[in-house]
Amino acid sequence: MCTGKCARFIAGALYPLAFISVLCNIILFFPGWSVKYAKDGNLTEEVKYMGGLIGGGLMVLAPALFIHLTGKQGCCGNRCGMFLSIAFAALGVAGALYSFVVAALGLVNGPYCKVILVWTTPFKDQSESYLNNRNSWSMCTEPENVVEFNVGLFSTLLVTSGLQLILCGSQMINGLFGCLCGTCTQKGPL
Repeated sequence: MCTGKCARFIAGALYPLAFISVLCNIILFFPGWSVKYAKDGNLTEEVKYMGGLIGGGLMVLAPALFIHLTGKQGCCGNRCGMFLSIAFAALGVAGALYSFVVAALGLVNGPYCKVILVWTTPFKDQSESYLNNRNSWSMCTEPENVVEFNVGLFSTLLVTSGLQLILCGSQMINGLFGCLCGTCTQKGPL
C-alpha cells in the first residue's frame, strides 16, 4: 500500500473513533440519564476533564481532516503535505494520549456517587480495585447504576483512544515515508 492510500485509510478510521470519543464524553455528563447531576455538579471529576471531547475528539479530528487531504496527489508528490501530516499526527497522538490517561484515571478512581447521605468517590485510594469486586458497586445509591455507566463509557474511551494512538503513530511513520518517497497515488490497476 502506498503512503497516500495509507493516509486516507488512517483518516477514514479516525473519523468514527473521534465521533465515539465525543459521544462517550457527552453521555458521561448525564449519569442515570438525568441532567440533575450535571446541574448540581455531582459528576465524576474525570468527566470534567473532557478527555473524550477535547483529546480524543477535537485533537484527533483536526489531524484526521488534514491527513485525509495529504493522501491526495499534489505537487512534488505531496511531500510537503506528508511532512506536515507528521506534525498533525503528533497532535493526534497527544490528544489520544490525553483521552487515554483521563479514561484510565476515571476507571481507577471510580465514580462520584452518593453513599448513604454523602457525595464522595468511594473507590478512590483503596488498596483493592473495585473493578474486581462487583458486590461493592451497590454502595453507590445515586445515580442509579453509576458504576456500570462509568465503567462502560470510560472503558470505551480507553479502547478508542488506544486505537487512535496506534493510528496516529502509524501516520507519523507513514508521513515520514511519504515525505521521503512521495504519496505514489497514480492511477492504475490495484
